[in-house]
Amino acid sequence: MLETLENYAEQGRDIALEWVTSPAAYAQFGLLIAAYLLAVVVNAWTRPRLQRLLAPAEADETPIAKARRFVLIFLPLLLPLLAYAFTAIGEQVTRSLFGSGAVIAFGKRIFIFLAVRLAVRDMIADPFLKTLGRYLAVPLAAIYVLGLLDPLIALLEATRVSFGNISFSLLAIFRAVVAGSILFWLGRWSSDTGTTFIRAQETMRPPTRELAAKAFELAVFATVGLILLNVMGLNLSALAIFGGAVGVGLGFGLQKIASNFISGIILLLEGQATVGDFVELDGGESGTIVKLGARATILETFDGKWIVVPNEDFITSRIVNWSDAGSGNRYAVDFSVSYDTDINLVPELISKAVAAHPAVLDVPEPPDCELAGFGDSGIDFSVEFWVEGIDDGKNKYSSEVRFLIWNALKDAGIEIPFPQREIRYRDGHGPS
Repeated sequence: MLETLENYAEQGRDIALEWVTSPAAYAQFGLLIAAYLLAVVVNAWTRPRLQRLLAPAEADETPIAKARRFVLIFLPLLLPLLAYAFTAIGEQVTRSLFGSGAVIAFGKRIFIFLAVRLAVRDMIADPFLKTLGRYLAVPLAAIYVLGLLDPLIALLEATRVSFGNISFSLLAIFRAVVAGSILFWLGRWSSDTGTTFIRAQETMRPPTRELAAKAFELAVFATVGLILLNVMGLNLSALAIFGGAVGVGLGFGLQKIASNFISGIILLLEGQATVGDFVELDGGESGTIVKLGARATILETFDGKWIVVPNEDFITSRIVNWSDAGSGNRYAVDFSVSYDTDINLVPELISKAVAAHPAVLDVPEPPDCELAGFGDSGIDFSVEFWVEGIDDGKNKYSSEVRFLIWNALKDAGIEIPFPQREIRYRDGHGPS
């Protein structure tokens, strides 16, 4: 390796001496500078006009406006690309006049390096792509400027790494890692964009949206995997037998995962539970479904905790869905009045007071106040009412109804009893 580096250093020194002593090299330097100055002039005249032509209104959010904003991101590349184009023309001129264009070709590669560096530094916002550009694209562009890219590729191709009977070149491994990283990033971006678009379609039923989003996500990553295998040069037909054997083994070892995956598909197809539904599990836990995953469903409780529930539990156990089909829910509030009260007045009084609540429904039934029993301290009543929603979290229906009951009874002069005990002492057995 040291000898190779010394050879490259000697070649670089010889090329530098040749450029310094050659009249053709001076002509190429002049053409290179002229091409760059011309690019500066053309960029100064063109860029503001393209900016005004492509820039949409700030409030415009149409797909065409978004496409125009995307194109505007590439405007900083106009100067190095113009310089590259004019330099390429100058290279053709020098090769036709002097039969050589090494200097101007070197300058042309420099403009490519500047374009790559500018794109990585100022245009790419995604952290993964910026890291990939900083540590891969920019160094490769610098190697390309020095004319060492082809020797580097040949060296990587000649270096082999063996794993048993299987042998790979470093170039193949490098290509697989880079292509895999980019493909799976692109797959994740495509999946997120596609699923967001699908879930925004309000005309589709929520379960249908979730099923379509999951199907799209699986299709994207299956396609990415096949493309990566093709990039690596693996024979897909040869993998069929191997994949079948592995599939049988995984089938026995991953039965629970397969069961949860199929249960998730059944949930999405039947629509018995979907994102946004408030459900109560067989074990007593309850929460709002915030995500339907391929393996599990995530519930968020009112105190902010997340409960991860395997999809199989939604199929094999009893789940209470308080939000199914958007139906209302019935709740009951118990209260008591004094035995001195004319209880015939209470049902109408309380039903009317509860009906005044803006969230209480008249359908399927208006509020209904019933005599529940005769207690130790007072006469027990229960008022039932229907609301569209869950009585917890941001909604406090039962608490608000109790306030209405309290105020209605106070306004009517009806006493709300509290426990009282009367203690009697028999003669001769009292305290001394």
